[in-house]
Amino acid sequence: MIASLLLAASLAAVPASAASSIHLTPEQAHAIGLKIWRNEAGGKVQFLTHWNKGEEFGSFGIGHFIWYPEGERGPFTESFPGVVDALTAAGESVPSWLRGACPWKDRAAFYADFDGERLTELRALLARTVDVQALYAAHRLENALPKVLAAAEPAERAALEKRFNAVAAAPNGVYALVDYVNFKGEGTNPTERYAGEGWGLLQVLELMDDAAPGQASVEAFEKGADAALTRRVADAPAERRAVEQGWLPGWRVRLKTYLEP
Repeated sequence: MIASLLLAASLAAVPASAASSIHLTPEQAHAIGLKIWRNEAGGKVQFLTHWNKGEEFGSFGIGHFIWYPEGERGPFTESFPGVVDALTAAGESVPSWLRGACPWKDRAAFYADFDGERLTELRALLARTVDVQALYAAHRLENALPKVLAAAEPAERAALEKRFNAVAAAPNGVYALVDYVNFKGEGTNPTERYAGEGWGLLQVLELMDDAAPGQASVEAFEKGADAALTRRVADAPAERRAVEQGWLPGWRVRLKTYLEP
């Protein structure tokens, strides 16, 4: 089953059909949420709160949503505060300390407190709200296409929109799109670049071949995503290249899930 994609007017200077509205049933949200959780955290509760070596931020929830400590800002878009808002809107009881900046200043402080009350409480909250987090991820995709088309060259917009819609019409296409946007972003943030090249949804759509709606379009999307991430690693700064080369095989395994029924 897939979510339906309904096109509506939005965003000046972008074709009216560009704005998308993703509608997931509870069953679809749950299935997509579990896949994202497996991709990011192996489907394990302990990895719902995580902090990678060499990063200035913690990663939280099924999508490893980014949360920066006070005074820290990096090139990557912060997304966990939006999850907190979504949980609140869904009627969940959210601890007050989740408002504001990430309370752990670095990875060492985070893991020193890993079995403490706050992180234990947070993992329990995140484990029981998979569907809310999946709907938050879908909402990010809903807003992604207008951003992508606004950032693209006007002459390229029709082709990019056609490719997006072809992927979204495939049985597993909405999952692929939701997962990738939450995995590597929209591709419109100018700070998310190596050597001037991004690796988000915009760049994947640029690199993918045209294909008819259906599974062929998802295959083209997967190949475009592989090309974007391969280029990212090749362009990575010297101090990050070895780390990212180590991540690339796992990224490719993740992309292959887009081809699964």
